[in-house]
Amino acid sequence: MSEKLNNARTSAFAENLRTIGYALLIALVIRAFFFQPFNIPSGSMIPTLLIGDYLFVAKYSYGYSKHSLPFSPPIFDGRILARQPHRGDVVVFKVPTDNRTDFIKRLIGLPGDEIQMKHGVLYINGTAVPRVRVEDFVRRDEFGNVQRIPQYRETLPGGVSYTTLDLIDESVTDNTGVYVVPPDHYFMMGDNRDNSNDSRVQSVVGYVPFENLVGKAETIFFSTDGSAHFWEVWRWPSAIRWNRILTWVD
Repeated sequence: MSEKLNNARTSAFAENLRTIGYALLIALVIRAFFFQPFNIPSGSMIPTLLIGDYLFVAKYSYGYSKHSLPFSPPIFDGRILARQPHRGDVVVFKVPTDNRTDFIKRLIGLPGDEIQMKHGVLYINGTAVPRVRVEDFVRRDEFGNVQRIPQYRETLPGGVSYTTLDLIDESVTDNTGVYVVPPDHYFMMGDNRDNSNDSRVQSVVGYVPFENLVGKAETIFFSTDGSAHFWEVWRWPSAIRWNRILTWVD
């Protein structure tokens, strides 16, 4: 009797292990080939993305490279089922300076484009990108003081429109030389123009190879303002940004 009981326990244990293994395999496949969750730790994409946003990135948007897989194993070069990104996409990519760190920025420049900033205005191929002043972005700083930051509605060639912030007049990155985007590379910029390490900072990001694109940001599935700790369940309702949940990333 005890032998049958031990066999039953062993069989149940083995079945549980198989179930866990299948679940992990399914999760890995979904993460590698379909959707991967990311959270926003910095303010470089404000106002489009806020610190504390959690979003899904579509891994299939541009095809697959080694960076589509966890830890970027060097099992092949280039991309499989490659699809070209579009100007204006919000993209997660591996920073080419280390090929490990995930950044999220907006794709501004395509291969062959000439990109320049003049007095805070973006120029693409010698033409100023139209921008219109809109209502200020309002937030509270760490001391509770209200800040009003100038916002601009910018519209890229092709029609993609989004909002940028202008924190500092004539900042270092408000005036640049001309960047010529190499073949099979892209030029990325944050929407929070004066608080973003992006392709304008060549030593940090520079031009991003096609192979380094991880996927396109699609949907915000959760968002919290950080005012409640994980264990402070009673404060969760006030900390959650309900109006951002299940919204598309423009």
